[in-house]
Amino acid sequence: MKIVKYVFSLVGLGLLVGAFFWYNSNTAFLEKAITAEGTVVDLVVNRSSDSRTYSPVVEFLTQEGESIEFVSRTSSNPPSYSRGERVEVLYLLGEPRQAKINGFFSLWGGILIVGGLGLIFFLVGAALVIVPIVKGRKDEQLRNNGYPIKTKFQRIELNESYSVNGRHPFQLITQWQDPSTSQIHVFRSNNLWFDPTDYIDRDRITVFIEKDDPETYYMDISFLPELAE
Repeated sequence: MKIVKYVFSLVGLGLLVGAFFWYNSNTAFLEKAITAEGTVVDLVVNRSSDSRTYSPVVEFLTQEGESIEFVSRTSSNPPSYSRGERVEVLYLLGEPRQAKINGFFSLWGGILIVGGLGLIFFLVGAALVIVPIVKGRKDEQLRNNGYPIKTKFQRIELNESYSVNGRHPFQLITQWQDPSTSQIHVFRSNNLWFDPTDYIDRDRITVFIEKDDPETYYMDISFLPELAE
């Protein structure tokens, strides 16, 4: 997890930077591009292991009267264009074979996909980095300023709501009856990546709670050994 969170952040950042430069390149292209009318003369089939997409082949005449044919860099399924369809083409003087179809997906689709993936990767990586930091600070605050209560040890459970490489962490479960309300409160420790069963040497475990809010708490399991790196 220590490696994964930084890999996700770096991959996401790299994709976002790539999308940014791609956007700037597209913007510069549009500022200088010349328009022409083209015709879709064919559809190229792109096959992968489990799907196929179609790229339009477009033919157009430059201002100099040169006939140019190019394959669009974007593809889709079903096809976005049909044979014989008229389309507007954008190209640069001296580089007519690098022409593009003047359509939203043709111009911006790739940028949106790369940027969207980059944002997802970056947010996941950032969350994996930031959430433990915030949780650690909150735990430290509760240790220093929380109200300590003695809770009764109940059992050890696997936290099946969370897993890494197919493994679930362990949690200590304790409970406490609030003398002012007679309500029973159940507490769960932070995740442990080893079975602590053989190291439980007490029936009462200290939990620090926010004053008047037992739902905000930190269980002190510092008596347990630490897992080697």
